[in-house]
Order: sequence, then C-alpha cells, then structure tokens
Amino acid sequence: MATLLSRILAAGAFAFAAAGVCTSAAAAPEKHPKAEKVLKAKAKAKPASKAKKVAAGAAAAGAAAAAAPVYGADVIDEPDITDTVVTDYACELGNKITIYTNATDNAHIALRWKKRLHRLSRVGTTTGAQRFENPHWGLIWIGIPAKGMLLDSKLNRQLANECKNAEQAAPVVAALPAEKNG
Repeated sequence: MATLLSRILAAGAFAFAAAGVCTSAAAAPEKHPKAEKVLKAKAKAKPASKAKKVAAGAAAAGAAAAAAPVYGADVIDEPDITDTVVTDYACELGNKITIYTNATDNAHIALRWKKRLHRLSRVGTTTGAQRFENPHWGLIWIGIPAKGMLLDSKLNRQLANECKNAEQAAPVVAALPAEKNG
C-alpha cells in the first residue's frame, strides 16, 4: 500500500514539473523575423476580410430571403371542402386518410390526416403517378392505381403506406378463358 501511494505521489510530482516546464517555454516564445511580417500582414488584412465576409453574408441572406418560398393562406389554412367528392382510404397500422377532390379543380386536393385538413397541390410526374404536395407542412401524397402513400418530406419518413380505397381493396377476380368447343 505504501509503495502504491509513493508511486502516485511521484507521478503527481512529475506531472507538476512537466507542466511548469511547458508553461515557462510557452510564456517566452521565440519570434522569427519572417513570422512577424506574416502576422502583421494578416492583422492588416483582417478588417478588410471581415467587411467582405459581412457583405457576403448580407448578400447571401438577401438571396436566401428572395429564394425562400412564400406560402399563401391556401397552403397553410384549412381548405374549403364544399362540393367535393370524398374518398376514404384505409392504410396499414390502422391509419385513415380522407381525400376531397373537386371536379372543377384537378390541380389541388384536400387531405384529412390526423384530424387536420391540408391543401395539397399537384406536382407533375414522368411515371403517371398522382403526386400532390404541401411544402409548408411537408406532406406528399402519392397515388398509384394499386395504392397510395403519405410521406413527410421534413422528417424524411412514411406516415401512411398501403392506403387503399374501397375500389382498390376489392379482390381482383380473373376471368376464366372460355373453353373451345370442337
């Protein structure tokens, strides 16, 4: 026990001595003539570079403000669902989605998700799938003939999958070919 204690004390003394040597060396650094010139040149250049950075930051903030989407009340507020056709979807994990479509406006739908009504705008696709988005809330509805799915673009995850209306959920009955007589 005494040897362990003496080793710990010796280690502590060594650490303190090393710290004392390092601080005295750091307190009086040698100055190189060329290094002094470089440091002075940097000190003179700093105010100019700071001004440039501030100006660049202000320009970037202005560009970001100009590029930031401005959402109107039609995207944020709940849409009007009078005179619409209602389609209910049953999804995996017991989730329910209701979609309201208007015959006079095929560029938008209203989607009820978790007791809230959202207005989504149509986005063109190359695959023929129906895609509707609400960028403010981050909702994306993708509808294909077999099913639909609701995505959250802000959290990068699925909210509801395997969403099927009554027509899509009906079992598909294949017609048997007629037998040839002959």
